[in-house]
Amino acid sequence: MMLSRLMSGSVRNLEREYMCTVRLLDDTEYTCTIQRDAKGQYLFDLICHHLNLLEKDYFGIRYVDPDKQRHWLEFTKSISKQMKSQPPFTMCLRVKFYPPDPAALKEEITRYLVFLQIKRDLYHGRLLCKTSDAALLAAYILQAEIGDYDPGKHPEGYSSKFQFFPKHSEKLERRIAEIHKTELIGQTPETAELKFLQKAQMLETYGVDPHPCKDVSGNPAFLAFTPFGFVVLQGNKRVHFLKWHEVTKLKFEGKTFHIYANQKEDKKIILTYFAPTPEACKHLWKCGVENQAFYKLDKSSQVRTVSSSNLFFKGSRFRFSGRVAKEVMEQSAKIKREPPEIHRAGLVPSRSCPSITHGPRLSSVPRTRRRAVHISIMEGLESLRDSAHSTPVRSVSHGDSFMSRSRSHVMDSGDRAAVISDETYSPSDSVLPTPVAEHSLELAVSRQINGAPCSIEEEKESEAGTPSVGDLAELGADSRVLKSAGGEATLSGTEQVNKFVLSVLRLLLVTIGLLFVLLLLLIILTESDLDIAFLRDIRQTPEFEQFHYEYFCPLRRWFACKLRWVGGLLINK
Repeated sequence: MMLSRLMSGSVRNLEREYMCTVRLLDDTEYTCTIQRDAKGQYLFDLICHHLNLLEKDYFGIRYVDPDKQRHWLEFTKSISKQMKSQPPFTMCLRVKFYPPDPAALKEEITRYLVFLQIKRDLYHGRLLCKTSDAALLAAYILQAEIGDYDPGKHPEGYSSKFQFFPKHSEKLERRIAEIHKTELIGQTPETAELKFLQKAQMLETYGVDPHPCKDVSGNPAFLAFTPFGFVVLQGNKRVHFLKWHEVTKLKFEGKTFHIYANQKEDKKIILTYFAPTPEACKHLWKCGVENQAFYKLDKSSQVRTVSSSNLFFKGSRFRFSGRVAKEVMEQSAKIKREPPEIHRAGLVPSRSCPSITHGPRLSSVPRTRRRAVHISIMEGLESLRDSAHSTPVRSVSHGDSFMSRSRSHVMDSGDRAAVISDETYSPSDSVLPTPVAEHSLELAVSRQINGAPCSIEEEKESEAGTPSVGDLAELGADSRVLKSAGGEATLSGTEQVNKFVLSVLRLLLVTIGLLFVLLLLLIILTESDLDIAFLRDIRQTPEFEQFHYEYFCPLRRWFACKLRWVGGLLINK
């Protein structure tokens, strides 16, 4: 009897707990057991304690649902209620709010984690830049991870063994090695990482977490929220940039996303884009609401609950929880402790970024064929057609209090669409949803089918698992749908009619409800014996007495007569 009670108690304890695995920025994994009703904040605090991280407000936990839609874990809600899959759960620690000036971060451990995130962005094409900047950034990574150039350890062509970008060229590799050999000698890993961050912060695509969408003409675009404002990237250009103080409202309905802004001279603009799915559009809206609150507000007490709804349409309500950027910087200035020890992963094999391994660069196609198929990054890829927007876009200054003077100087250079790179902006793992399941065999098959570098597939695995062969076909179809221009981006005529009919029906229901409430109130006033002060006052007014005797009583007698007549007919039958 006692044994059965113990066993049943242990079973109940197991049912109340589940396993969580969080993949960190250096590709190591942190696994823990948490209670079923634990909130996201509890898991996040565990991870930050494991990393000895105090400046934690810049980071978040990302997960992928079974429909392959990415989400940020909400810290104020239960983890199990947010996850649509069954435990154990796999999530990733990522930078959620990029520091406006990463060099100003208080602790080296925070700068190192941001360095790992930006290196990941560079590798996957999210941080796109011109060739000269790309070579310098890659050289900083080499210096941080292997130290000074040593002819005995680094033979000719050693930089080709590292993968810094989605595509390399031999000319770029030679330039990287040249900078590493001659310009960075004597720099410690800490110095190289700091200079890497300072250079990356100057780029147009710094802090960009791209969301694939289409504009009103059906042209592909990437929407993103940065520390300095809202940006739209098309081809190799930044076609729109709105500073945070210019953005007045973010709204979505179904797949449609609207950005309302006020620019100089009281110029009001509305930008409209279309996401692939309603879930993707809602995620885009929530990211925008959080970024605007984090970077724009002075105090977290100013945060308000935001609604996406219009009158008579079901909408979403969301509220940013956490401290804003100014409060985070003020709190960081108060940190006084011995700098924690940093265990750099420079010599540890990585599944997502081969740049931190000493193995050969992986690829499923020969190098010569790869050079024939892909135009080198030095020569530039064929750009997509210019933006379909007729309004020229200003290359405005990010003149916020967080921005360094050098960046402000660069951004004030002219009133034109800013060219961000020699090639088209096309981040490798942002166009397609991040897969969920882990199947190493299917990973190998997918490499053979797609002819893609193994390292890109490995990053997808590190983000949230690896797709099956069926998933790959489905994802390919999704990408073709995203790239097809035309009527799918705009609402069809049938959908517009349905929305209009639905709005009219809701209006009619609301009107009927109000009339019903008024009728109940009228009956209570005229027929009930309730002796309540405000009812008594209403009954004693001359207007109500006139209405009661001249209109209500005759109407009541008429209804009673008709009811008796109908009752007589029913009885006679």
